[in-house]
Amino acid sequence: MKYALVIFETDESRDRIQTDRDTHRAAYESWIGQIAAAGKLVGGDALDTEQVAAVTVRKTTDGAPIVTGGPAHPGEETLGGWFVIDVADREEAVALAKALRTPETVEIRPLLESA
Repeated sequence: MKYALVIFETDESRDRIQTDRDTHRAAYESWIGQIAAAGKLVGGDALDTEQVAAVTVRKTTDGAPIVTGGPAHPGEETLGGWFVIDVADREEAVALAKALRTPETVEIRPLLESA
C-alpha cells in the first residue's frame, strides 16, 4: 500500500538547519536513503522553504480567487516536502516515519488507489 510521508518543518528543525545544516542534512539523507535501499521509496520532493515565500490562492464562496502571500496555514509548522512509500501496511509506514532522527513532524496519509 502506498502512503505519503508529509514533512513539516518546525521552529526547532529550522533552528538546527541554520545552526548545523550539514549534520541535519546527513541525518535526513541517511533516513531517506535507508527507505530507498529497502526498495520502499516511490518518490518525493523537498520544498524550498528558505529562498522563496509561499503564495496561497483561495476561492471565495462566489468562486473568485484571492491571492495572499504566505502559507495556507501559518504557524510553527511549515510544509517542507513529501515522500511516497510503498509498504505492507500502516504500521510499517508509522515505523519508517518514527525512524526520522531530525525534529520535523511527519504526517502519514494513505494514497487513494485508482480503480
